[in-house]
Amino acid sequence: MTLYTTLDSPLGELLLVGEESATAPGGTALASLSLPGQKGAATVQDGWTHDPDAFTAIAEQLRAYFDGTLTRFDIEHLTRGTAFQQRVWKALETVPYGTTTTYGGIAAEIGAARGAVRAVGTAIGANPLLIVRPCHRVIAADGSLSGYAAGPAPKRTLLGIEGAGSDTA
Repeated sequence: MTLYTTLDSPLGELLLVGEESATAPGGTALASLSLPGQKGAATVQDGWTHDPDAFTAIAEQLRAYFDGTLTRFDIEHLTRGTAFQQRVWKALETVPYGTTTTYGGIAAEIGAARGAVRAVGTAIGANPLLIVRPCHRVIAADGSLSGYAAGPAPKRTLLGIEGAGSDTA
């Protein structure tokens, strides 16, 4: 069963989508976390069940992150994507809190050729778990905040929460 709720945040109202899971804390595995204005954001579908209580554990972690007291999420999530996307997304999860890397850095991390930077960027752009899978920590080689599905302002805010905003313009 697909469940959803919304959560107020410093970035605006987030849409959380998940599925019931016997192994997830709180009983819900996160399938999608969308920000306002995000390209390719999830939208509520017919047949989905609005259930804020199913996301209590996830919401607690997100609030702690926004408060600056959580640096690593422990949220069971669903990974649906191509094998290449999954390799890229796994690499995203290794970028430490408060740091940034580049698209080329992610390409190198997964053993892809330097010419694969665009494909890496496309895979990052398809990340359905913004914030939790930290694609906001990937910046352009020149230090610019390009390439975030929700735009540069939310990316700047997230990096600022993590204390990584001062070295990125």
